[in-house]
Amino acid sequence: MEFFNINNILFTVLGYSMSYIEFFGTIAGGIAVWLSARGNIWSWPIGIINVILFFFLFYQVQLYPDMFLQAFFFVTNLAGWWRWSHPAPAEEDKRHELKASFMSTPILILLLFIGMAGTFAMGSFAENLHLHFPKLFSLPSAFPYADSFVTVMSIVATYLMVQKKAECWLVWLVVDVVATYLYFSKGILFVGIEYLAFCFIAAYGFYKWFKDSKTAVV
Repeated sequence: MEFFNINNILFTVLGYSMSYIEFFGTIAGGIAVWLSARGNIWSWPIGIINVILFFFLFYQVQLYPDMFLQAFFFVTNLAGWWRWSHPAPAEEDKRHELKASFMSTPILILLLFIGMAGTFAMGSFAENLHLHFPKLFSLPSAFPYADSFVTVMSIVATYLMVQKKAECWLVWLVVDVVATYLYFSKGILFVGIEYLAFCFIAAYGFYKWFKDSKTAVV
């Protein structure tokens, strides 16, 4: 279990100590997101490596909603892997995988409303985790509401991604901006830099999926 300890340092650069778990988790996450933007199905299994490592990382820096999010991501990575590889005949692209498309506007608005309500509910819960479960969470949650926004809206974005809806990248863009601020604030700089890069990948992903939704043929 020493590998999963944030104090187990792989190397130090410019005075910043890089742990094994932050380095390998970030690299796996970067590869997975880039492959997702390309619509490549291998993004899902590689993403599983990322979420396992980040689960332990976020626990140790008191980003508890983000930690819970990784458990959700573990399940959805399995679900997304299956969903993309088992499309209905009318949903296939030329690779016989699920093709990119757009969500109907009313459903998208409903999902965003649910996301904001969920942010408030989870933020209220996260704010008091150290009071309700002091043996598990000895320190208060850092940025409970902002972290909860990242968590809940990531769930919304992931649902859209599993269904291969292009709007997922617009939601990811907002999430990545907030997450970049959180991770820099908590001193996990490599993860913060990665999420800054994710902002640009999200813009590219929307462009790519928009284009694919117009050109995909069975």
